[in-house]
Amino acid sequence: MSESVYLNISVQPEDFEIGTELQQLRAATPQAGALVNFVGLVREMSAAGQISEMVIEHYPAMTEKALQQIAQQAAQRWSLLGIRMIHRVGPLTAQAQIVLVAATSLHRQAAFEACAFMMDYLKTEAPFWKKEIGDFGQHWVEARVSDEQAKQQWQKNSGKSPT
Repeated sequence: MSESVYLNISVQPEDFEIGTELQQLRAATPQAGALVNFVGLVREMSAAGQISEMVIEHYPAMTEKALQQIAQQAAQRWSLLGIRMIHRVGPLTAQAQIVLVAATSLHRQAAFEACAFMMDYLKTEAPFWKKEIGDFGQHWVEARVSDEQAKQQWQKNSGKSPT
């Protein structure tokens, strides 16, 4: 990873304003020619039924370290200028923002691939526990096989998009 890559990683209960976060990333990486981002939301429906709330728990020291490592891996694989990653914890209502992953680079492909990589690794490597609450009662969300398969595709394709 180049020492010049701007990394800003947060785990927080507070919501975030996408425009503000992206503007700060742009300001920190003025040489960028591309800024790509992904925002994950609490779904209103799951296989179990209507969701009213999701509670996300984490182990603070482990979680922040895992997110930092994911961002550093992305910065080593692609020529990135900056990364902004936010993951929320605590109780979240349906349609609330959960996660923001953003990357800047000189050209779009690196930023697109880095964001996809970071989300695939975040889903499988970051220690978060999610409980859905809704008209069905409540249950802990199990890891999905498809998330692990997506991560494994990155391991097969050293640095390139699995698609």
